[in-house]
Amino acid sequence: MIVPGVVLAIGTYAVFLKLQLVGTLAGFVMAHTVLALPFVIIPVTASLRGFDRRLEDAAASLGASRWTAFRSVTLPLVAPGVASGALFAFVTSFDEVVVSLFIQSPYLQTLPVKMYASVTRETDPTIAAAATMIIVLTTTLVLVATFFVARRTRAK
Repeated sequence: MIVPGVVLAIGTYAVFLKLQLVGTLAGFVMAHTVLALPFVIIPVTASLRGFDRRLEDAAASLGASRWTAFRSVTLPLVAPGVASGALFAFVTSFDEVVVSLFIQSPYLQTLPVKMYASVTRETDPTIAAAATMIIVLTTTLVLVATFFVARRTRAK
């Protein structure tokens, strides 16, 4: 989280060259996983820290299996932390153009890399269309979240 993006990209590129992972799908997945991991660990750990294990034990004492107790008790209680971790991971991965530029291949590019190339090399309406779709998706997600929060507040 502290290391500048260019330094991280150069280090990743050097390691991936030795491991022959530059331009591979496994390389992309590993690089973006390493980048997003700190942003996932923090909210998930905070969510798990606030979880009371006695609730899971109570479900087990009432006859629920470990899987049923996890699915019906644990997962709903830690879901906000997991969801925010997933959102942070996606945003971090989507925003990381520099590392993707270093480990890309002509056949394997992320959408942000293609958008960056479109902006820097030629004038193309594709970037405007992609930006519009991102704005529409973000606005829709915010409106849906606002609707559910307002509905939950009215129910109480």
